[in-house]
Amino acid sequence: MNPMVLGIIAVLVFIFLFSAVNVLKEYERGVIFLLGRFQKVKGPGLIIVVPLIQQMVRVQLRTVVMDVPSQDVISKDNVSVRVDAVVYFRVVDPEKSVIQVEDYYNATSQLAQTTLRSVLGQHDLDDMLSARDKLNSSIQTILASQTDAWGIKVLNVEIKKVDINESMVRAIARQAEAERERRAKVINAEGEFQAAQKLADAAQVLAQQPQAIQLRYLQTLIDIAGDKSSTIVFPLPMDLITAVTKKLAS
Repeated sequence: MNPMVLGIIAVLVFIFLFSAVNVLKEYERGVIFLLGRFQKVKGPGLIIVVPLIQQMVRVQLRTVVMDVPSQDVISKDNVSVRVDAVVYFRVVDPEKSVIQVEDYYNATSQLAQTTLRSVLGQHDLDDMLSARDKLNSSIQTILASQTDAWGIKVLNVEIKKVDINESMVRAIARQAEAERERRAKVINAEGEFQAAQKLADAAQVLAQQPQAIQLRYLQTLIDIAGDKSSTIVFPLPMDLITAVTKKLAS
């Protein structure tokens, strides 16, 4: 046989063997198709894929961190906000991620955007600012139920930032200031009410023992004298005034 022909055959065999050998890393899997039909999932390590007969699609199993593009959302109380979020997910079934959906990354991104707008639109602005854990859990549950058919597991969803316009910021600041003033007035009123209750209790005790009023008079004089004041106010007993008034009336 012609040496040139042998050389060409050898080169073709080498190319064939070289293209048939594939090495998959620990976090990679190969979805093998035999003449267009699904055959098996291989990897990791060294695998053989017969050219022209078998085709392989590489799939990564590592966790993917996907930024959800900023979404304009109108809350339940008609407040326009811009929300940023991030989704953590990974492929758990390489076969489904290749066969059931054309591009699982793009599909998950689009689903996350629509779900984010839908869920946040059902809540007030106060919930978006104070109940993020609840909203994150709700969005994750919806995404997980939808992506399960694609072989995708949603690990976590986090709302990163909620932006509102300047006019709404000023309105919220005025609302917070009014709320603080209301609380201050309520606390002051409660203090006055408690003080009035204590004074009423003290009056009842003094009414049962009239001599206690004289002791309070003396204690008051002692307190005034202790201040080294030149003026001493002597309290006049109310029962004496009452007796004199009754005498004059009679």
